[in-house]
Amino acid sequence: MSDFAQPALSLQGTCPLPHLGVIRCQGEDAARFLHNQLTNDVELLPVGQARLAGFCNAQGRLQATFVVFKHAAEEVWLITRRDLLPRTLKRLTMFVLRAKVKLSDISEQQAVWGLAGEDMRALSETPLPPWATLALPQGVVIGLYPVGEQPRALLLPQAEWPFQATITQDDWLAGEVLAGVADVQEATFEAFVPQMLNHESVGGVNFKKGCYPGQEVVARSQFRGTLKRRTFVVQSAAPIAAGTEVFAGTESCGQIAQSAPLPQGGGVALACLLLSQSGRDDLQAEGLALRVWPLPYPLLQDI
Repeated sequence: MSDFAQPALSLQGTCPLPHLGVIRCQGEDAARFLHNQLTNDVELLPVGQARLAGFCNAQGRLQATFVVFKHAAEEVWLITRRDLLPRTLKRLTMFVLRAKVKLSDISEQQAVWGLAGEDMRALSETPLPPWATLALPQGVVIGLYPVGEQPRALLLPQAEWPFQATITQDDWLAGEVLAGVADVQEATFEAFVPQMLNHESVGGVNFKKGCYPGQEVVARSQFRGTLKRRTFVVQSAAPIAAGTEVFAGTESCGQIAQSAPLPQGGGVALACLLLSQSGRDDLQAEGLALRVWPLPYPLLQDI
């Protein structure tokens, strides 16, 4: 394990994010409908603001994760992984019933870009906290967790976006891993409850809101002190695919939630691990040794 140096990444510039798409929820019941489906408060979300949220099954397992942006009083956008978007849109639509809301995929009309480093600072003189927003002529900027001292954000651009891509998608995805905020993708569909991905510690779960699918399981995990798995940043000699099983010696102890190659070689990943095994020095996946690095944010303690 001593061969690993803590990964560093320079993110400076802009990057299109074709792996992300946008679901539009439109109608007078849009916010109320989503409030009743997601892990976070949407009904009281002010226009122009954003939040992280999850969409669970009845067992509290995440089927999708979103950056939720309230575009207008009766219009909410859900930024999510494209590989899960059709399935997510279909399931959300099943719950509409008599609600006055229309759901549609606007990914082809609304691009999503990433901003980092000096390009981000050029748009905002003061640091933009995670999930805070900034309305600019170029579009709406949504703050993300930084990578070290480098600020990052999503941009929902207007029709014409004047910049060229200066960050590769692989580097952006490595930054997502190092920032420590995992999303759900096809390989991890229904694999985790929100706390397994630390979502309650990064603003993705509201424990005071009303019911939503899986709410009892999510709340019970938090308030009865039964959290046995958490997500950690890990490094390996080569990239390891999301969904891959992690072992401590010969015993299964977790799963890779998200991964990316590093520009200097090797890979980084977010691994959901049993807390009882996370400190071991024989963690491995696909025969590759894993080095666990500290999270870039504090974990909310069990209540």
